[in-house]
Parts: sequence; structure tokens; C-alpha cells
Amino acid sequence: MGKHPRWLILMHQLPPQPDYFRVKIWRRLRAVGAAQLKNSVYVLPNTPEAREDFEWLSREIVAGKGEATLCEANMISGTTDKEVELLIAQSKNDKSSQADRSRRTVPVVRSHPSGATWVTRRNIHVDRIGSAWLIRRFIDPKAKFKFVDAVGYRGKGGELRFDMFDAEFTHVGPACTFEVLVKAFGLERDQALRAVAEIVHDIDFKDDTFGREETRETAEELSRLYSGHASDVARLDVGGALFENLYAMFGGRLT
Repeated sequence: MGKHPRWLILMHQLPPQPDYFRVKIWRRLRAVGAAQLKNSVYVLPNTPEAREDFEWLSREIVAGKGEATLCEANMISGTTDKEVELLIAQSKNDKSSQADRSRRTVPVVRSHPSGATWVTRRNIHVDRIGSAWLIRRFIDPKAKFKFVDAVGYRGKGGELRFDMFDAEFTHVGPACTFEVLVKAFGLERDQALRAVAEIVHDIDFKDDTFGREETRETAEELSRLYSGHASDVARLDVGGALFENLYAMFGGRLT
């Protein structure tokens, strides 16, 4: 089996007009920390998260009457791996505010599922852990969870996908998946839940949109969780307790 390609490269061609579309794509590339190798050629480490970011961008570029090509590479001609790493680090330190993630709209759900299989990417982190807790706690108490590869998974009938590319529930504009689920299922009136959503947003997007004082400590607890538990099932169990305590701290009703 060959070596897994180290780099993910996005090459694009944007229409000359409108100007706002070109600026929007440029801001989004900066927001995900992509490094510019040359004009219209950007690179990120080949991770499931980076692939998802570039897939969203590719989709939006094409929707805007542009062209986008996504490819993998182990070596980049004329550039050493160390130079690419430095470019990416510089991009992350100099990135602009989080830009729109896609042109999706928040779905309107008129009835709650019961006992559905909810599918998401393996190696769950803050948004997927929080969303899974939210689903089981408020949306589908009998929910079953399935963790799959970010690329190449073909969903089965009756499954609901979340926080993955082209999912039923995922990032919409400036909202993370947790926030989208809160709105889609009409849970916005719960002030404690909204407070938790703000923390998830700031950790997931790595910004300070809401600036809650509890965000840093929550991020540190989640970091310890990732280090201590490789299993997604364990992360779900331990993370669920973390989010339950956080919800209660904001005055939420315990089960």
C-alpha cells in the first residue's frame, strides 16, 4: 500500500466579476488557514477536516461559475515540506475572521426522529461531540451513532448525517453544526442551550465571537478528553457528561 499523500492542494479559477465573490473566496481560504503556493493554488495538510473545508470551497467556487480542482500530493515541486509547513503556520497566524462556510440554509424540521442512526466523521471533536450530546438529549433520545471515514462514505436509507460534507445537518454560513441543530429543531428559546452553543462555536471556529469566560476551560477539558480517549464511543460518553455539566451550570434542567 502506498504512502498516504501528505498534502491537499486546491487549484481554482474564479470569474473576473463580481468582485465580492473573489473577495469572499479569498477570505474563506484565509479562514481555513490555507497557504498560497502560487496564484490560485492553495495547500493544506491532507486531513479529513482540511478535505471537508476544500470540498465546501470547491462546491462554492463552481456554484459561482468558477472552476476548482482538488488533488493530493506527497511532494510539491520547487517547495520543501518544511517550507510548506511554515507557509501554513503563517497563514493560520494571519488569517482573517471566519468566513461563510457554504450557501446552505438551515433546514426546518417539523417532527423529531426516533431511534434514527446518526452518522458523522471518525475522530470526533468539539462540534461532533456536542452535537451528539444535543441529539440524544433533546432531539432523538433513542439515537444510535455511527462513525465513518470522511471521504467515500455512501449513506444508507434512513440515516441522518451531521457535521460532515453534504450532510443533512452541518455548518451553515457562520453557524457550526451544534448551532444549526439548535435552530433546526426549534430549541433557541433555551437560554442555557444557547450559552453552550456559543462556547461550541468559539472552540470549533477558533475565534472569539462570543467571548464567554467558560470557553477556555471547556476547550482545555476537551483537549484532555481527546488525549485520553482514542475511541469515538468513549469520547461520546465522556464528552456527553461534560456537556451535561456545562448545560446545568448555565441553569439547564437536568435529566
